[in-house]
Amino acid sequence: MENCIRKMSGKKYLARLAENPVVIIPTGACEVYGPQLPMGTDLLVAQRIAEILAEKTGAMVAPTIETGESSALEAFPCTFPMPRKILEDYLEFLVSKLIQDGARKFIFITGHAGNVDTISYIIKKHLKDGIKAFQIDWWRFTQPNSRDILDYTGPMAHGHASECGTSVMMYLYPELVDHDEITCVENIPNDYPDILQYEPFTEKTSNGCIGDATVATAEKGKAIVDACVERILSYINSAF
Repeated sequence: MENCIRKMSGKKYLARLAENPVVIIPTGACEVYGPQLPMGTDLLVAQRIAEILAEKTGAMVAPTIETGESSALEAFPCTFPMPRKILEDYLEFLVSKLIQDGARKFIFITGHAGNVDTISYIIKKHLKDGIKAFQIDWWRFTQPNSRDILDYTGPMAHGHASECGTSVMMYLYPELVDHDEITCVENIPNDYPDILQYEPFTEKTSNGCIGDATVATAEKGKAIVDACVERILSYINSAF
């Protein structure tokens, strides 16, 4: 059964919404992702997780957008930093249109942390319309759900393009991982984790990687994806 709205006829799309008013909206970014991973890693992962959930629930996957709010990484010339206003306008249009067509339940698979606040705002804005919604901040979501899987904890495992991210990509998109470029960039200790801090990514890394990607494996990636999908499905069954 086709679950991607882009690939459905209008008749089938409206019929599916009438039967199952759940829509999954993946978002990501196009930005430097270490020397070994594609710039679209955040979106590629979010889309695939959305597809897996759709296959298991019968929900539909909405049209998405290729870039995200990546201002923290815009010092890298290969990053496409979408202005937040564009992301907000797009999501406002998309959610409003889906509600108009009959969608009542929304699952946001957010592959890029820079999009989280904007998506939260859109969700809260439309609660008055009687919708139900939740958001999975994917890379943060993997952290409590991979404690027994990864060699490291904290930034060395879950930093940008490190053990977790590279393992997930090795599993989901092995053909897109450049094994010759896999690297380790030591994390700079943060003595003030209770303070919200702002600095360009170039002060943390010269290649877009933070952490140790050299210990990544496809087997770890599969275990992470399976654990996270199971957890999300459990919540869907409880909340929806």
